[in-house]
Amino acid sequence: MVLKGVMTIELTDENTGAVETVTEENMITEAVNNILGLNPMGIFYAATGEYDAAVLWNDNLLPICPNMIGGILLFSKALEEDAGHIYELSDNLPVAYASNDVNSTANTARGSLNLTESMAIANGYKFVWEFTPSQGNGTIAAVALTSSFGGQNAYGSLVGDASTFLQLKAADIGPIPDANKMVLFEAVEMDFENSLLYSITYENDSVRIRKLRIPVFSIGLNERLDDSTYTVLEDEVLTPETFEFLGSYTKHGEFMDGQDGYWYGFSNEENSSGDAVMLWIRISKTDYSFTEGQWTLSNAKMMDVGSREFGSYPERVVKCCVRGGYLYVPAYDKKGIYKINLGNSTDVTLIEFGFTSKWKPLCETGNCELYMTLIGDLIIGGDFQITADDTIIHTQGSARLNDAATPLFQYKNFLIGWGGSYGSEYRTAYLLTPYLASINNLASAVVKTVDKTMKITYTLTEA
Repeated sequence: MVLKGVMTIELTDENTGAVETVTEENMITEAVNNILGLNPMGIFYAATGEYDAAVLWNDNLLPICPNMIGGILLFSKALEEDAGHIYELSDNLPVAYASNDVNSTANTARGSLNLTESMAIANGYKFVWEFTPSQGNGTIAAVALTSSFGGQNAYGSLVGDASTFLQLKAADIGPIPDANKMVLFEAVEMDFENSLLYSITYENDSVRIRKLRIPVFSIGLNERLDDSTYTVLEDEVLTPETFEFLGSYTKHGEFMDGQDGYWYGFSNEENSSGDAVMLWIRISKTDYSFTEGQWTLSNAKMMDVGSREFGSYPERVVKCCVRGGYLYVPAYDKKGIYKINLGNSTDVTLIEFGFTSKWKPLCETGNCELYMTLIGDLIIGGDFQITADDTIIHTQGSARLNDAATPLFQYKNFLIGWGGSYGSEYRTAYLLTPYLASINNLASAVVKTVDKTMKITYTLTEA
């Protein structure tokens, strides 16, 4: 399917009536073809539980217009013109957006679809979006079509943040033995193209690393698509001298992918006063060699990095995140987050939120909880986001994920994670909805201000 898009932006000065018009053509990315052509882990097959929750394609994704392509994102900086570039980094998050409906919320970054002028045409679709003087203000250097869900709140706003993740499939893995589920729940890294999953735990005074073969894009003669037939390819046990998971029944600790050739383990107990003590281990992905130690973080009052319990159900709670060589751990008072240099523990910064976080997980509260996850280079927490330059964005804080134990693992448009709550366990797949379905860089940026309305007419046709 070859598509062609033509966009016209009209900025009308409310005081003088002067109209500034910009017309551009766009390039189409691989975003829509990925959704239609990829099927990681068989998420679009009825291959697991008979009653597994699966997305209804009609009216959520189809027709392609105005659903899979049904929203618009506006950016203050130019976008990389590459068909494989389907998500923008956090230093250029959308300044404005709109979906396939009328904005009835208080979100001033969001415009509305003109339901009268927008319509299917003979060989495509005509979108008309409108922004009032108070909506969508800022510099506009690039525009991209996106999904209808992505156009609601982009990566999240104070009005809503659930629309960023569209649940595609919740595969019931309840019948798997609990010990096998826990291996999945302790996943730290996923290699989609090589069908590999890495799981790390602390048990019997040792760090245990398992490298699993799990069907993603290929399936063996004796494999199923319900996670019951994963194969342990390597099982390595490390015996540290300093590192351990602190705590008695509840073990406080977490393992994270550093995305730098190493996995990292951390363990601390929350402290409301004094100094924080953090045990750490760094493990090479190539030969499993490791270094370890202890940090004493002066006057740092922080929550624990996470916890595991080995009781009636598989349990994991994740409260930290690693990005760009730094560990992020929330402050005890919920008013900020600590940023700790993995290579220099004296480099510790408290990043203030500017508000007191509700400190709720991205899923419902249960025995598995995910409080933060890294999507691209954006840290997404319950009611906050942290961009690559450590700018804090306050969001609504809704429960937007299914029961979650692992961070979300991304492959192109898709996010995969495992989790459960009190006997109900799942592998859940999501569509990350604010993708770039098209890329349209303006020859010269325009500025939308409070004395201007803006109308965007975008015609998409099959060439």
